[in-house]
Amino acid sequence: MVTLEDMMKIANKEDLITAFDRLFDRAASKLDLDCSDEEKAEARRNFIDRYDHTLEALDEIGLPAIPESTIQRMEEAIDGLSPAQVAGYLATGPIAHQVQKLVHSFAAQAAEQRLIEHLVANADDTYGGN
Repeated sequence: MVTLEDMMKIANKEDLITAFDRLFDRAASKLDLDCSDEEKAEARRNFIDRYDHTLEALDEIGLPAIPESTIQRMEEAIDGLSPAQVAGYLATGPIAHQVQKLVHSFAAQAAEQRLIEHLVANADDTYGGN
């Protein structure tokens, strides 16, 4: 249950990194992985690098902190994953990355096309144009 005290806390970058650390530890335990301190630090750096803009924005916006009960539910969700679900999550990452790159490429091409159409529509044809 979320208390008023939980709602008054403000999320910041360090809170989310701490939540990542807890969930990482739970996932590593679920998968029976023995990660060295260096590997865990690298995973943490990768998380920070990937989500740095979002983490910085949280410090600026001041969203409510993630309640402890929510983090516990996330940990329990990790515990409840089947091997097939873990494999599905692992397979989804590279596909999502590729789809994101394709969508970005299509959006850039569409923007270029709209810019060309705009320039052509607004071209000065006072002297006949070319």
